[in-house]
Amino acid sequence: MTGNGDILWINGRLQSAGDGGLSPFDHGVTVGDGAFETAKVVRGEAFALTRHLARLRRSAAGLHLSVPFSDDELRDAVREVIAANGDRAGRLRITLTGGEGPLGSERSESTPTLMIATAPLKPWDPSGRVVVVPWRRNEHSPVAGLKTTSYAENVVALRHAHQHGAGEAIFANTAGNLCEGTGSNIFVGLDGRLVTPPLSSGCLAGIVRELLVELVEVHEEDLPIERLGEVDEAFLTSSTRNVQPISHVDERTLPACPGPLTEAAAAALDALEARTTDP
Repeated sequence: MTGNGDILWINGRLQSAGDGGLSPFDHGVTVGDGAFETAKVVRGEAFALTRHLARLRRSAAGLHLSVPFSDDELRDAVREVIAANGDRAGRLRITLTGGEGPLGSERSESTPTLMIATAPLKPWDPSGRVVVVPWRRNEHSPVAGLKTTSYAENVVALRHAHQHGAGEAIFANTAGNLCEGTGSNIFVGLDGRLVTPPLSSGCLAGIVRELLVELVEVHEEDLPIERLGEVDEAFLTSSTRNVQPISHVDERTLPACPGPLTEAAAAALDALEARTTDP
């Protein structure tokens, strides 16, 4: 285990990051069998923790995994880890895996593994470039919309983006519609309307996405991926970047960065964050 937070929480106890504690036969290691959540730490608390824990349980249910601790136990554990790591706790990750298992896809009857760790929060650029990758998200997959630890597809796509001078990769789905980034949701401005792909597109039900749908007027619509070439403005959302304006899509410079819809969304989210850490 490596990271910038010195103290972890694994299956009910705090321990040093150098103490081990994860079996090499854990299904999360051998086959990527697990789910996770990443939250930003705001004023010493994990932002929107209630929503993150609810999504963790939805992902676990979709994977037919049990979460071996109650929400109250997990809240206490999150507080302990943040307090133990102090200023180094800028982002927090909760990881649930299938626990020890055979060297294959079949699970054993072992108890799932649950880990909580922190790391400093890397600042995001004020705006970002994105590229559309040649691979498609499968909205018909049994794990579509789940936040699983099987991220190899995202690793390859993000590497492709970096090789093309961009900070994020954008996927279409198998229907050819706009879907999501490797670790973000995407919103676009078209003719004064703020549009984001519906969950049926196969995109992740992002926490910031969920909050913005509640805070501002958002139209959830399928958009052919080619429509990205027509948008007036666009932005990415995630739990650690909040709202990040998009400056370029492939080689096209967007007319506005940030545009008025982007600025309104960012302001609404900032105001919410200033009011509460658990909206």
